[in-house]
Amino acid sequence: MNLHAVRAIYQFEMARTLRTLLQSIVSPVVSTSLYFVVFGSAIGSRIPQVGGVSYGAFIVPGLVMLSLLTQSISNASFGIYFPKFTGTIYELLSAPVSTLEIVISYVGAAATKSVVLGLIIMGTAALFVPMKILHPMWMLLFLVLTSLTFSLLGFIIGIWADGFEKLQFIPTLIITPLTFLGGSFYSIDMLPPFWQKVTLFNPVVYLISGFRWAFYGVSDVGVGISLGMTLLFMAICLGGVGWIFKTGYRLKS
Repeated sequence: MNLHAVRAIYQFEMARTLRTLLQSIVSPVVSTSLYFVVFGSAIGSRIPQVGGVSYGAFIVPGLVMLSLLTQSISNASFGIYFPKFTGTIYELLSAPVSTLEIVISYVGAAATKSVVLGLIIMGTAALFVPMKILHPMWMLLFLVLTSLTFSLLGFIIGIWADGFEKLQFIPTLIITPLTFLGGSFYSIDMLPPFWQKVTLFNPVVYLISGFRWAFYGVSDVGVGISLGMTLLFMAICLGGVGWIFKTGYRLKS
């Protein structure tokens, strides 16, 4: 493996985050903090506990996941789309760098930024609500796996997109609604039986449920199922990336 190439691309992507610190870190943290103020403090004080957890603390994992999913996709999609836009992607493809090394570099950088952002948001949440993490290793596992999975999805979106507006199409119109409807602000046990079954077709439910279990030991679905679904999503995304490089989809034209 060409570690020099991997390190060079990875460091370039991480350096871009430092140049856009306001957009990459500060903006998501401020937006999430507003959720804590409105839902956690103002509204949460009027809502009873959910699963033995105060409402303000209950929504923390969901809000972290909301930022994690959108930022993972955004970071990875823009990272690979910009070389396509400028035409430097052909120099990268013709360089002595394998497809695996390209994916590791871009996806690794995007996932790293998302994990750091998730940890910062959790630290910010501790300033607003009483928060505890019963299973820290499981929390880190779900945090890393989710960041990697959706960074892979973002990589696919960056290859697929042929304009800047398409980079925001899936995160804005698909991922964000699925996250809001996936139990970010409520337990699916609070829904009528029919809608509980319908909600189980939302893949984000399993991500949020497993992540919330790592915090408080409460979940809407079993933690084993959550982990299995997360790994399944990752395998599907890996398959998609492999197909793109095998066929040259939107890379050779």
